[in-house]
Amino acid sequence: MKKTSIVLIVIIALIVIIGITCIGSYNSMVTKEEKIESSLSNLDVMLQRRSDLIPNLVNTVKGYISHENEVIDKITKARENLVNANSISEKSKANNELTDSLNALMLVVENYPDLKSSANFTQLSDELAGTENRIAVARKDYNDAVNEFNTMIKKFPKSILANIFGFDKKEYFEADDTSKEVPNVKFE
Repeated sequence: MKKTSIVLIVIIALIVIIGITCIGSYNSMVTKEEKIESSLSNLDVMLQRRSDLIPNLVNTVKGYISHENEVIDKITKARENLVNANSISEKSKANNELTDSLNALMLVVENYPDLKSSANFTQLSDELAGTENRIAVARKDYNDAVNEFNTMIKKFPKSILANIFGFDKKEYFEADDTSKEVPNVKFE
């Protein structure tokens, strides 16, 4: 009887230890997944802020460069794509298109000294630059959260629990190859 009691106590202790470990692992995966969602939400806020600034910038520019419609149309289309993007890859692609379009706009702007000296344009450009910096920070925070989560669910034994509970690898917010090129913007 004593032997069976000891074996039973050991089995119960092992079950409790495994249960506590599983609960802790599950909770840490939930916490990391929520951090990703929060980081994505912050990134979306910054992308929306940039999207909200762009119509004002475009309208300011339109007053000065009415014959540069191609650049303005590209910005408008890229902004629309970003606003309508749903997945991380769509948002990333649309963000890159918008960045390229804005870089093209800045190249055109350098030919218009009156526009560059406009207080409204300068203010909007400064706000846009600040927003671009916030986007970079938000994107880094999101990608860091994704990295932590993806690393955690790949490590043993959490990889087993991640599969059991349906935790899947998350997608990074990536820049495309053209965004690695330095834009050639000259302010004279």
